[in-house]
Amino acid sequence: MGDSAAHQVLIAGSIAAFTVDLLVYPLDTIKTRIQSQDYQNVYASQKQNSAIKGTLGIQPPKPALFRGLYQGIGSVIFATLPAAGVFFYTYESSKSFLSTALPTFIPTPFSHSLASAGAELASCLVLTPAEVIKQNAQVLQRSTSSDGKPKSTSLEALNMLRHSPDGVWRRLFSGYTALAARNLPFTALQFPLFERVRTRIWEMRDRTRKKGRVVKRSLVETGLVTGLSAAVSGSLAAFVTTPTDVVKTRMMLAVGEKPQPQSSGEVLEKGRQHKSKSASGFQVAKEIVRDRGIRGLFRGGALRTAWAAFGSGLYLGSYEVAKVWLKKE
Repeated sequence: MGDSAAHQVLIAGSIAAFTVDLLVYPLDTIKTRIQSQDYQNVYASQKQNSAIKGTLGIQPPKPALFRGLYQGIGSVIFATLPAAGVFFYTYESSKSFLSTALPTFIPTPFSHSLASAGAELASCLVLTPAEVIKQNAQVLQRSTSSDGKPKSTSLEALNMLRHSPDGVWRRLFSGYTALAARNLPFTALQFPLFERVRTRIWEMRDRTRKKGRVVKRSLVETGLVTGLSAAVSGSLAAFVTTPTDVVKTRMMLAVGEKPQPQSSGEVLEKGRQHKSKSASGFQVAKEIVRDRGIRGLFRGGALRTAWAAFGSGLYLGSYEVAKVWLKKE
């Protein structure tokens, strides 16, 4: 990939990430709170609503669930822009390299999976610290400073991590494996399916046009086709990987937990909750199944699927439009 093309990919990826973060962030905050271990105590209403519980598998929420929906967004914007650039640069470069390096009998979806996996591992290195800060900030109860102004939840979350006995850097990167374990299968499923769906849509579009007539693809058409393909592939991949997302959320929130003074009776009751601070992903999953059953691993799945359909469509759609537009300039 040439310097000019690499520059375009980095800019296009950053534009796409910034656009999606601003628009989809409230849904991500709600999803994180629903998946958190404290949902029942902090965000769930005591009212019984069989319709909501039957559809989403959770108690109906309190108004607090919908407050401060942009908490922690500062850390995300700071890290997501370079992370998105790293992802798309690695993905496009790897895809181009693998198309010539791999034997011809290797299926194209396989090379797309390899390219997306490598890109995700590189991107997660940049994104993990911000993701840990973000998810802890999303569940903080917002407080005010001495002059009455609201405190930055991102700074509050970072301050909690700084006072960790394990050290701030270890805490910030403790969620890398959980984030990679969620994102790797997601991208490995999404991108081959995305490339396939997009190819088929363009083929159908070309067949419907008169033979011999060459029509350039407009930016709007490119965005719509790419967005639709990404929405279909993203929603399917999101639902399938919801259990890994729930485990990742629990592990990252456990990083920011601070032990509170408790009576001897509370120690026995809450001791199990704090085990997840040092627990592996498999242990956290077992704990969720023990407490909530298999359904607990899919908590927030409907919201995650809708979020991924909208977010992926907007993300890849705006990325492709930005890339094509930059190429024309």
